[in-house]
Amino acid sequence: MDFTERVRGALLGGALGDALGWPVEFRRLDQIRAGYGPDGLTDLADAGRGGQVTDDTQMTLFTAEGLLRGGRPEDLHAAYRRWFLTQRLPGPVRDADGWLAAQDFLYASRAPGNACLTGVATDYRPAAPFGQDGPVNPHSKGCGTVMRSAPFGLIGLDPDQALHRAAVAAQLTHGHPTGYLAAGAFAALIALIAAGTPLRPAVDAVLTRLDALPRGRETADALRRALRVAAEGPGSAEAVERVGLGWIAEECLAVAVYAALVGEDARAALVLAVNHSGDSDSTGAVCGNLVGALHGLSGLPADWCELVEGREVVLQVADDLVTAFTLGDRTALDGRYPPGPAAA
Repeated sequence: MDFTERVRGALLGGALGDALGWPVEFRRLDQIRAGYGPDGLTDLADAGRGGQVTDDTQMTLFTAEGLLRGGRPEDLHAAYRRWFLTQRLPGPVRDADGWLAAQDFLYASRAPGNACLTGVATDYRPAAPFGQDGPVNPHSKGCGTVMRSAPFGLIGLDPDQALHRAAVAAQLTHGHPTGYLAAGAFAALIALIAAGTPLRPAVDAVLTRLDALPRGRETADALRRALRVAAEGPGSAEAVERVGLGWIAEECLAVAVYAALVGEDARAALVLAVNHSGDSDSTGAVCGNLVGALHGLSGLPADWCELVEGREVVLQVADDLVTAFTLGDRTALDGRYPPGPAAA
């Protein structure tokens, strides 16, 4: 499969899972079933929110923008500051800083995570060595680290590089080692899958890396739990809840991996990923990144993709990542992504 197809699938799949999960976030499983039937929410057309995306997709796009505008931790911090403005302003200002910040649909605040908001409001601080508490929100390991980190796996880095850079960037908002190492593990997983590695061997390869990292055990244990439950039989919402609810980083990653493993196709995996009593949009977004990278854009439900808010922008960002990092051509990109001051 073409690498571009995987990158496009990963980013649009994340937005699709986010849009599917957003209407049922904060609802218990019994409430979801009472509202949508015994199988829960199974069709994006039934969600009733017009394919809206949340902070999961917003921050993923600004992660990509930070990479395109220099890629240093400082550039990621500046990109997340631009996202922060979308949560505070009613729409783009006249001279918006870059093309992405000029997109009207991003100016919506849909239950963004507190650690992401408070972390971005903090001045830039360099990351701590892995295994130590990070300098910002040192006790937070919310899923806001994982849900935004797919782009690190889509720019041609090897898995170790993707893990390192995503974990460093995660410390911009979340300092708990599990929070940032789960983000790194996810980025490594995406890098492996985007390069053509099947999901189960990719998970095994990430587990090997986590086992070698100080404080990597919580994330490794969550992934192994997902593998055990997946081996027991067909997927179910009850099984998802045995893996986790997704509010914390390692459980968000584990639920997404479980759903991707047992779902017979991208549609089935996404339905599993969002129908539970936890953080449905984040587990849906992370699962969408995974199945999109696995199956490519053409493997996603086309009828759902047409409904996703900001679809053309998401696909443009995916293409720009490929152009900049795979093809090495920035000729047409600097107007959309002006380099940061020190990277100019």
